[in-house]
Amino acid sequence: MSVQLPLKAQRASLALLLALLWLHPRSRAQEGELDKSPPKGVTPEQVIQRFSAKEKEWKKAREQYTFRQTIRAQALDGESEIGEYRQVADISYQNGKRVKQVVFSPQASTPMSKEDLDDLETRSSFTISQDELPEYDVLYIGQQKMDELHCYVFDVAPKRIEPGKRYFKGRIWLDDQDFQIVKNSGKSEPDIKIMKKKRLEENLFPRFTTWRELIDGKYWFPTFSSADDTLHFNRSDVRIKQTLKFTNYHRTPATTQAQEKSPKP
Repeated sequence: MSVQLPLKAQRASLALLLALLWLHPRSRAQEGELDKSPPKGVTPEQVIQRFSAKEKEWKKAREQYTFRQTIRAQALDGESEIGEYRQVADISYQNGKRVKQVVFSPQASTPMSKEDLDDLETRSSFTISQDELPEYDVLYIGQQKMDELHCYVFDVAPKRIEPGKRYFKGRIWLDDQDFQIVKNSGKSEPDIKIMKKKRLEENLFPRFTTWRELIDGKYWFPTFSSADDTLHFNRSDVRIKQTLKFTNYHRTPATTQAQEKSPKP
């Protein structure tokens, strides 16, 4: 006998999971087997259109919030740490532009390129909205339960790599009620390899997984992202571990006041 939890209980279950992930980053969700059958009552193409529309709304909504971003990146030789980068910053948006106020940033003991930092700070915001949809191939894989959530699963990959642009390649899980991404797992692309003065300069990026949590009962915002991957450089292999935590989501006062003053339909 199985019991279907109410929708609010399902959300609470995922919130508990994310709390456990926060305390124990190696924890994993209870994932069911992948069901490759097509979705019922809707086509994969309709799911793609619905979630890309929701994600466009999501992009605008997140700009109406402030939050704290905590980053830790480690370079390892086996289990021994050989370098570390840490930063805590408060993030807000002004006129659609991301504003970062650093509150804690000790001296890094491992080199971090501009691309490394950009990847760390932007990959959690990955989405495929209606604006980005033409840039990606989106392939329906099946359906899968993640704890008490029922998700549609898609593989995504950039159709082409344009110079100077960053992309995501991997897998996304969509909540079948809200049609928003609740989890994505993959890597940022492309890796960067440039010959300079007969010397190969490489900047490789690890595979990562990002979890989102339901905020204010409406939007799935990223709250935890982690990576533990070995990067195979031409000269040597380097193990990279990264954790990103996003906390204290608050709608900005100006946004809240505007909503309170707007006439109700």
